[in-house]
Amino acid sequence: MSILVIAEHDNSSLKQATLNVVAAAKAIGGDIDVLVAGENCGAVAEAAAKAEGVNKVLVADNAAYGHFLGENLGELVAEVGKGYSHILAAAGTVGKDFMPRVAALLDVAQVSDIMRVESEDTFVRPIYAGNAIAELAKSDRPDLASAGIVVSGGRGMQNGDNFKMLEQVADLMGAAVGASRAAVDAGFVPNDMQVGQTGKIVAPQLYIAVGISGAIQHLAGMSDSKVIVAINKDEEAPIFQVADYGLVADLFEAVPQLEEELKKVL
Repeated sequence: MSILVIAEHDNSSLKQATLNVVAAAKAIGGDIDVLVAGENCGAVAEAAAKAEGVNKVLVADNAAYGHFLGENLGELVAEVGKGYSHILAAAGTVGKDFMPRVAALLDVAQVSDIMRVESEDTFVRPIYAGNAIAELAKSDRPDLASAGIVVSGGRGMQNGDNFKMLEQVADLMGAAVGASRAAVDAGFVPNDMQVGQTGKIVAPQLYIAVGISGAIQHLAGMSDSKVIVAINKDEEAPIFQVADYGLVADLFEAVPQLEEELKKVL
């Protein structure tokens, strides 16, 4: 396992935040390389090489990186970082600009504002404007925020156990499972599954809303999905106003039928 840390600096001195990131990398474990990208940044590279735990320092000294523009750094880090298991950067203005670009270019999920490293695949971070703390762990199911297909359930699921129906469909499709705020508030599923204005914003190729009425805050979190499919027994449900395909039906009949049809073709 190897980790790439992106140095934060001002072209003349290394910022303390970089050393904090190196410490986080040490908690993950593995060889740690540091990338120093900037202009006339030799002194920064020398300082990075002295940091405890650093295996080697990579230097990209070019005027294109001197102003730390997200477009330029994003392409550089994505190219250099291809062979690493983890890419880390400080959660400052610069890091928050280029790291999402890196995640998009590499087609991987980004974990933001990490407070603590539990292991190589489990991290602790604040969510909901710092009002809650989430522990992110590795899962065989795609990450909700970056999944190409999302299957979400609402209050119409009636209880948490019924979400197993959606999980079975999602696993057949290689999809992530989400939920409306109503389902989360009712205790059906954990907070980290919430899609909406106060939850996670998603924009998958396919979004399947099951038993979700379509409150404004939920629509704000998924309306940019390329194709939206809604299943709801209430034909007046607002979700149908944004859906590309709508099925007025009892979800407890429709979802098992969907699962059986998927088994035939997948």
